Amino acid sequence: MSVESLIERGILRRDVSLGPLTTYKSGGAARFFAEISDRRHLDELIASGLPGRGPVLVLGRGSNLVVADSGFDGLVITLGKDFATIRFDGLEATAGGAVPLPRLARAAVDNGIAGLEFLVGVPGSVGGAVRQNAGCFGVETKDRLVAATIVDLATGDEREARPEDLSMSYRHSNIGPSDLVLGARFRGETGDETASREKLREITRWRRDNQPGGTFNAGSVFKNPPHISAGELIDSLGLKGMSVGGVRVSEKHANFFVANSEATSDDIRRLVVAVKDRVFAETGTNLETEIQFVGFDQ
Repeated sequence: MSVESLIERGILRRDVSLGPLTTYKSGGAARFFAEISDRRHLDELIASGLPGRGPVLVLGRGSNLVVADSGFDGLVITLGKDFATIRFDGLEATAGGAVPLPRLARAAVDNGIAGLEFLVGVPGSVGGAVRQNAGCFGVETKDRLVAATIVDLATGDEREARPEDLSMSYRHSNIGPSDLVLGARFRGETGDETASREKLREITRWRRDNQPGGTFNAGSVFKNPPHISAGELIDSLGLKGMSVGGVRVSEKHANFFVANSEATSDDIRRLVVAVKDRVFAETGTNLETEIQFVGFDQ
């Protein structure tokens, strides 16, 4: 299967703008873009050899991503409809890599499963949650993950991986840049449906009250260092409202950087660097970014 054949059939496209596919709404185009609707199309893409020839970016809901204004000189892959399904078997939920986490959380409660409510507070997809061990309110993906199905885009090799196989820790796994999370199995527990629905509401209310909704942002910018949250640390230095171009540190939550419609990805990057440098200079703490920057090193 050749690259040109994939383009002719609409499986692969050139020069697709990535900005609209991210929550910051900024950034340039991808050299190649593939929306994979089913496994056959994925196998054909792998057979073309394109995923093994250069950088690859797996794009979920774009909620943890900043794409360079110059774009991404590689292949961007996003999963379509066949990877957006959820199945339940007892206390286990099997979800495709493209399933939005809030949808999974609510579906689990609808099916009488407790323990996955925390996912309603994470604005990403199942694939992204596994890759980054996403979490909130004291629960992480690894706490509920049974196994993930992962394919190596360069070789086509598929494997089932448990949390211990993935070396999952705080906002980390060993999933590589050429790995694609096709789906994952999660195990919940028996619970009271009324209590689970109230937990969903509590998490949703907390996010609304404590995080800047209705803005262009990518969630938490920095990982929390030991013993203090990144937001508290940034706030303690009086950096709320600090801005670069069209981006500023949120006055509502200092670990959220909000952008206006004129902001560029370079504005975002420069503000992140400025805050990181300021925190290090004044506290000695070296903050590590949680959001992913792509294309800037190209």
